Amino acid sequence: MNSRIRPVVPVGHSGVVPFTATLVRWPGAGSWVFAPVPEEHAPETAGAFGRVPVTATVDGRTWSTSVWRDRRAGWLLPVPARIRGRRDDGDAVTVHVEVDHSRL
Repeated sequence: MNSRIRPVVPVGHSGVVPFTATLVRWPGAGSWVFAPVPEEHAPETAGAFGRVPVTATVDGRTWSTSVWRDRRAGWLLPVPARIRGRRDDGDAVTVHVEVDHSRL
């Protein structure tokens, strides 16, 4: 197991509320896959380059990353293949996103 991926903390321990997102593959060759983050689960403000460091969990796999603010698409969580496994565009996943204040 990758040392940067750890099991999810049970809901309630961090106060983070999970949400369901439908994965979206960005258009283009070698494109990224994102989980859109609803406004009520998004950071209050964007950091440099529209990014905010977070600890994210998708379907029980947790890692350190950033969410991005896109002018048209809203907040996006990039979900790498090592995290999403066989899930891809159009698949529903359970997501937790928590701002990582130690990396601000």
